[in-house]
Amino acid sequence: MPSWNPHPDSGITVQWIEANGQTFEVAQAGEGNKLALCLHGFPELHYSWRFQIPLLVEQGYQVWAPNMRGYGGSSKPPTVRDYALDHLCADVAALIDASGADEVTLIAHDWGAIVAWAFAIQKIRPLKRLVIMNVPHPMVGRREIRHWRQLRRSWYIFFFQIPWLPEFLMSRGQGEPIKRAFSNMACDQSNFSDDELEHYAKAATRPGSMRAMVNYYRALLRHRNVIDIENKPITIPTLMIWGEEDSALNIKCTEGTEQWVENFTLHRLPGVSHWVQQEAPEKVNAILQDWLD
Repeated sequence: MPSWNPHPDSGITVQWIEANGQTFEVAQAGEGNKLALCLHGFPELHYSWRFQIPLLVEQGYQVWAPNMRGYGGSSKPPTVRDYALDHLCADVAALIDASGADEVTLIAHDWGAIVAWAFAIQKIRPLKRLVIMNVPHPMVGRREIRHWRQLRRSWYIFFFQIPWLPEFLMSRGQGEPIKRAFSNMACDQSNFSDDELEHYAKAATRPGSMRAMVNYYRALLRHRNVIDIENKPITIPTLMIWGEEDSALNIKCTEGTEQWVENFTLHRLPGVSHWVQQEAPEKVNAILQDWLD
């Protein structure tokens, strides 16, 4: 059963795509040989891109927004190792191959952006452009985690290493803690109504979902050396959009990216939280439209 049923007039459909030995629930719209592949974060879904999909279609893209492995109706492999970055990057490569597109723009937020950075750094498949929202380049992230200004904000990563307890606590009350993850962090809650947040709560409380979602963080620490990211500059045009009121990532996470990304554009949005593309879709879409043009 899909975790999102788009309005029939939206032009968005939900399809089931087999790729890399997994089944992915993918929101699709548009057509053509230019693919915009949109990767969501924690604890999100393809639904997180509902405001950007129509714009990207207008820009001439075929848009795919998958529920990443472990999320919604997508496959939920059982082990922590299944959620390490090498497997997540292989998912992206397989989805690109399945699309048949000739040109790919990778657009990503939060955990999706962690995967997107790794994918672009390794040059697993050719990319035309890269768009990152509210996640630092991994080398900048390594620098920042050594400082208290970021370490104190990253407490939840270490909490998620505890067996079974994080998923138990976050699943209580039919996923109410998932809803609060959005509403407590958002500066403007206009796009986070209870009906909208119910998509995330229902998806996270499906059997096996919450454990899979937390396993991303467990794999991040336990299997952090599965890919090589050092001394590999990104040369494709790269856009970073950053909500300045991010309570999980400090603003210095935007600084120094130019050392690792040759063609880099940064847009900071004051008064906007971590959930940047949902909280400020008009601003984000205007930046996207201008930059993609």
